[in-house]
Amino acid sequence: MFKRILVPTDGSAVTDKAIQTAVALAKSSGGSLYTISVKEPFPYSAISEMQPVPPQEFYDAQERIAAARVKAVKDAAQAAGVACDAHTVEALHPWEAILDHAKSQQCDLIVMASHGRRGVAALLLGSETQRVLIHSSLPVLVVK
Repeated sequence: MFKRILVPTDGSAVTDKAIQTAVALAKSSGGSLYTISVKEPFPYSAISEMQPVPPQEFYDAQERIAAARVKAVKDAAQAAGVACDAHTVEALHPWEAILDHAKSQQCDLIVMASHGRRGVAALLLGSETQRVLIHSSLPVLVVK
């Protein structure tokens, strides 16, 4: 059975279902949970010297949001008596950060929501979950 389970989180309602599934699976297998929330990089603009939000303010807000997301996973895991390791990372492509984190943490399963909050980009480019499915050498459990 799976012992090192990664559950990425973007804070969406469908991700909550993936978190519940990952926690239950980790509990039933005696495994550990790993969670990651990917922060967006600062949107630098070559055309404008003025940014609507100063870079540090942007970074701080991104970190607060990401930290709250992984804390929710840690809290759910703790309530179920499951060990959970949480990280936030900045990446242009969340799917790459998810796969890199799974590898660095030696995870043997990734549990993801079927879709998240990627808006129009998900429609045009495909969802982060689809990209993880395409590029992962690990099993991926997709929760709807």
